[in-house]
Amino acid sequence: MQRSRLVALTLPAGLLLAATAMSAPRSTAPLRARPAATGDAPIRYAVAGTGNEARYRLHEKLVGMELPYDAVGATSAITGTIAFDAQGRLVPAESKLVINVTGLKSDKEKRDGYVQRRLLDTAEFPTVEFAPTSVRGLPAPLPTSGERSFQMVGNLTVKGVTRPTTWNVRAAFQGDQVTGNAYTTFTFDDFKIDQPHVPVILSLADTIRLEYDFALQRASAGTP
Repeated sequence: MQRSRLVALTLPAGLLLAATAMSAPRSTAPLRARPAATGDAPIRYAVAGTGNEARYRLHEKLVGMELPYDAVGATSAITGTIAFDAQGRLVPAESKLVINVTGLKSDKEKRDGYVQRRLLDTAEFPTVEFAPTSVRGLPAPLPTSGERSFQMVGNLTVKGVTRPTTWNVRAAFQGDQVTGNAYTTFTFDDFKIDQPHVPVILSLADTIRLEYDFALQRASAGTP
């Protein structure tokens, strides 16, 4: 009899304790903050320290030479970044390539001097700049492997004159690296450059081809 009464008294108390535990407020200890989402951060590809060269190519015929050939001047002094958003779309505000043309070298010193002083006036305009505005034919999101051909459109600034240009690009994607080549063409008149008229040059094409062999490296998160 006493045991039955003890059970009867204990059971309500147990139910009360259980109800109290269920209704007790949850711990107010601070929760660990989730890492900030980085999916919307731009994906930046910066010019690598090696593997980059920009060239001009111009068809000419010189006195004393039987056949015309391409005059080529090159430099590896290139800096800049190309940025894309998480969907693989170009971010123009964070994309620009800068070529320092004060060190352009060809196979003739006289030509180099003429290009520096007369054609490009590098003392006043030491750089050529390309500011991309859009990409055509590149799949989104950006590929991480394989080769792709596409076009990059943007504004090219030469000798203080800016004009829209379209570059034909062939790129190889491999993880965080992108390598390949690109080219565009323009005329002397496009950038208000006086076409050379010197006795040693018998003929000179009006179209200039600008080429770029590139090696880009994906920048780590947080890199400006």
